[in-house]
Amino acid sequence: PLYISFLYYGNYFLVSFVFAAFGYLFYIAIISAEEKLETAHHRTNTVLKQLNGELSEAADYVRKILPLPVKEGSIRTNWRFVPSTSLGGDVFGYHRIDDDNLAAYLIDVSGHGVGAALLSISVINVLRSQSLRNTDFKDPGQVLQSLNKAFPSDSNKDMFFTIWYGVYNQNSRELSFSSGGHPPAILFDGKPQSDSNIKLLRTPNYVIGGMPEATYTTKRCSVGERSALYIFSDGVYEVEKTDGSMWRFNEFTDYLQQVRTETGSVLDSLYEHVKELGNSNTLEDDFTILEVAFT
Repeated sequence: PLYISFLYYGNYFLVSFVFAAFGYLFYIAIISAEEKLETAHHRTNTVLKQLNGELSEAADYVRKILPLPVKEGSIRTNWRFVPSTSLGGDVFGYHRIDDDNLAAYLIDVSGHGVGAALLSISVINVLRSQSLRNTDFKDPGQVLQSLNKAFPSDSNKDMFFTIWYGVYNQNSRELSFSSGGHPPAILFDGKPQSDSNIKLLRTPNYVIGGMPEATYTTKRCSVGERSALYIFSDGVYEVEKTDGSMWRFNEFTDYLQQVRTETGSVLDSLYEHVKELGNSNTLEDDFTILEVAFT
């Protein structure tokens, strides 16, 4: 009996010791894992803060290269630029080619993020500096042709972009324009706003960077006194409404014509209306629109 008792209590203490040892090792493993997770979490937060800081600086740079609105003169401009993320693929600009000609353009790069922003900045800098070789920047079709050769998608991580590019001649009051896969610009004539007519300005050209052999055409139209031109990206009107349907392009043009008869900023009213349609303060795509008013 004494031997059996010894074995019984010995086994009891042995099993207890084994369980205690495993419990201690498990506790040490948990503590070590928690410490490693905490260290990894801290490192991740540090990296994220650094990345967010760099993205914020890049977004500020994009905003700083945008031109200031023109409030006086025979040609006035206004715009709204609200990226869906800290960095988007939309960018626009306008500048004098010479004393008589003004270029205005809007670019929408596929996708979002750093890559799309870098490509859009590269394109806008080329247009502003007029650094495309053997290119007449007063000929929109020729500009798009040169851009298509300079920015092939296979050299830009398969990214392409759409563009609307126009040149207004003050002497002839003629607007030359070309678009590559971009929504049509809208030109309101100079009639009273309630009776104004609109022209959709678009050329059936392919996106930039998609096909090396693509050709691009130019169209022209006259611009009357007190006319207004609106150039925009598809994020302005491709908005999902609360019922799940999409806001259609003709609904967008009807609203734009209606809001021009009211007082206040057309662009601010449009932006607030788009947010109401989606019942959200943030949009899924970049909201970018440029207004050019002619006296």
